[in-house]
Amino acid sequence: MKNGLRTWILSLVLLVLAGLEMIWMRMSPAFFFPWYRNSSKVLMGTLAGLFSFTWFSVWDVGAAVLLLIFLIALIRCIRRKQGFVSLLRRTILIVSVLVLIAMHGWLGNHYAPKLSVYLNLEVRQYSTQELYEAAEAYLMEAASLAPQIGRDKTKRPLPADFYETARTAGSSYTVLSRTYPVFEGSSVPVKRFSLIGEYLLYNGIIGMFMPVTGEASVPRNVPIIPLPFTMCHEAAHRLGIASEQEANFCAFLACMNSDDLYFRYSGAYSAFGYCWNALVSADPDSAKKLYETYKMQEGVTLVFMDRQDTRSAYAKYDSPLQDVSDNINDTYLKTFSHESGIRSYGEVTDYLIAWHQCH
Repeated sequence: MKNGLRTWILSLVLLVLAGLEMIWMRMSPAFFFPWYRNSSKVLMGTLAGLFSFTWFSVWDVGAAVLLLIFLIALIRCIRRKQGFVSLLRRTILIVSVLVLIAMHGWLGNHYAPKLSVYLNLEVRQYSTQELYEAAEAYLMEAASLAPQIGRDKTKRPLPADFYETARTAGSSYTVLSRTYPVFEGSSVPVKRFSLIGEYLLYNGIIGMFMPVTGEASVPRNVPIIPLPFTMCHEAAHRLGIASEQEANFCAFLACMNSDDLYFRYSGAYSAFGYCWNALVSADPDSAKKLYETYKMQEGVTLVFMDRQDTRSAYAKYDSPLQDVSDNINDTYLKTFSHESGIRSYGEVTDYLIAWHQCH
């Protein structure tokens, strides 16, 4: 058998194995959990540790280098008018290997039991009144913290050191893990994208976890207030929390259990934001009532000012690329059983209401 045919067969076998593993996990999650998540956390922690020698994302640079090598090889193939099939064959083999590693090492966490099971938290459907009460509570929490963080003469928040924030976010689940073992795992710092950060922002992406290297990374220009929450969200993925809504809730818990005032405000601010957006959508009159009731309070004024500044910061990156990115992400989420697709980013509200009612 020729080497070329062997490579094609090997690539096909690897992709089939990854697909079969995905189907098996989807059909029999009880067989795979919790041991799969535990082994995944060990693997991701090991990889994160191995690549922790840099403050920037290694896969970010590595992907750019591989792309450059591919383009150079492609140009050579075009000039020589030969070798294209060989290049394609090797590329598909590399992709097949990476897909199998990702599926075997982390992607299966999409089929894990709900996080609420590990937290003994009952999550159900809630009334508009319950949503209103949660939004009100998180607004009051955020409003109490907003005046305490560092601000300039215009009352805008002072920038925090990115790398210190990244270190704090990386270890943000240490305290929680003492009560909830599901949060045990790597505590290495979250990283900064060195090459594609701005491109990701134009795609509406404010963070990414790469299971091939175990790196949780965010762009440099994530706005000041959401930054700790965003970093904690990506760090949650490293702990085997694959669901976006659950990673958001984990980020809230990590921030609120931090000794860092900046993190606590980011957590309360984000929790209010999710509940407020849901309330505006479900019952605009109740949202207006909530705002009118507290709008004269200094802390509330700061919270809404920070929300406006955050929207303005993200507005600079509005582009048609976001629609393409949303469609890709929607397809990815639905592939792994998140039937609501990209809407699952907002379902964290149910978790937040449940947590408010229990605490």
